Formats: sequence, C-alpha cells, structure tokens
Amino acid sequence: MAARPWVTPKEVIDYSDNQRVKNRAEEKLTVDIFRAEQYVIKYTNNRFDDDTKYPTAPEPVRMAVILLAESYASSAAESDKNSGNYKSETFDDYSYTLADTAKKQENLDLGPLLDEFVQSAPRNAVNMKLRRL
Repeated sequence: MAARPWVTPKEVIDYSDNQRVKNRAEEKLTVDIFRAEQYVIKYTNNRFDDDTKYPTAPEPVRMAVILLAESYASSAAESDKNSGNYKSETFDDYSYTLADTAKKQENLDLGPLLDEFVQSAPRNAVNMKLRRL
C-alpha cells in the first residue's frame, strides 16, 4: 500500500507561488493534503492499496494531490484573509457586484493525470455477458 500521506506540506509549499500558501500553517496544509487525497481516491475509485502494483503512490497521482492541496490551501487562505472578495461599482442608476472566483477542482484539469488509475466501481449485482448462439 502506498503510505499516506502521499505528499508532504513542504512539497506543496515548494510547488506554490502563492505567498499565502507558503505562509499557511503546516497543520492546515496537512488537512488540505488529506482532502486532496480523498478527492483522488473518490475520483479514481482506487485506494492504491495493492503493494505489488503501488509500493509508493504513482508520480501522476502525487502531482494531482499537490495541485489539489495547493488549490485548497489557496482558496482557504484567501477566504481567511477577507471573507468578502467582492468588488462593486455604481453608475447613476446601475450597479453591479463581482466576486473573485476561487480555483475549482474542475479547472485544474486532473483527468489526464488520474484517468489511467480509474477503476470501475463494483456493483452489488451479477454481471452477465450474453452472446448469440
């Protein structure tokens, strides 16, 4: 089984260019890493617990965890700093408000890194293959 955590907070800090992530407490980064690992496990339906196949976490999986953990840390650090990331403007009779959007997991494009590790989910049913006689 690939021992967890698959990455360290230092690896996330070294990867990130965001100063808020670099200054984030190591305990909080550990939680971000755990969340990222859970996302990868859920996405792939693969716990990477086969010792013969995965003595360590594969490099693409580790990269995906680093990207996700950095994204989680970045969005959490931004929301900690100022809870309302809103910009508003008013013109005579017209006003609008924009919110800064945080990075989302869908925008990270993790598919190419994780798709080869996806396992089909077991079903609680009998699978039958039929062929014509």
